[in-house]
Amino acid sequence: MKALASRTLWGSLLILGGILFLLDNLGYIKIGGLVWAIILAVGGLVFVSVFLGDRQHWWALIPGIILLAVAATVAVDYLFAGRAGDLSGMIVLGGISLAFWMVYFVNREHWWAIIPAGVLATLAVVTGLDNILTGGIDTGGIFFLGLGATFALVAVLPTPHGQMKWAFIPAVVLIIIGLFVIGAATDLLNYIWPVALILAGAVILFRGFIWRR
Repeated sequence: MKALASRTLWGSLLILGGILFLLDNLGYIKIGGLVWAIILAVGGLVFVSVFLGDRQHWWALIPGIILLAVAATVAVDYLFAGRAGDLSGMIVLGGISLAFWMVYFVNREHWWAIIPAGVLATLAVVTGLDNILTGGIDTGGIFFLGLGATFALVAVLPTPHGQMKWAFIPAVVLIIIGLFVIGAATDLLNYIWPVALILAGAVILFRGFIWRR
């Protein structure tokens, strides 16, 4: 019954799409951006319904959420053309990130989904900031910070295999790189080195004092 219902739904959607495109080519109707948004949203909801029908089909969340994100992008471009700014990349990347986050939270066995989720969320933030910032903080540094935060989440978030403590190593390295990139693009680097030297010296003195006692 489920297979028959699925085939009926997909067959009906294909027929409906074919009729719409045929009428558009014949000049009877004009398929605008809003119609495309609706078609894409329906396709996304179909994939989401596949997952809701059987939680084992977690893969359906990825194309489902991506189609919904693309539908939202098309709708924004259509409704706010020239006024909403270049939000397309941020919306699509954020949608793909959300899809992978959902894959992880549905089943912690898929801990690997944290990595593409974090990377894509970082790219979404960087894309948004590139459209907002005209100077100051280098978004390249923010990208490395986001990658570091992603691996930090891999290390601390629960999985069936326990904590992935190995992820702390790339997390620390990437965060340090991000701080240096941001510092190099601003005057912060002039203060980071002296503060780092002061902290290192304080640690050496403190440990030496403790050992002597």
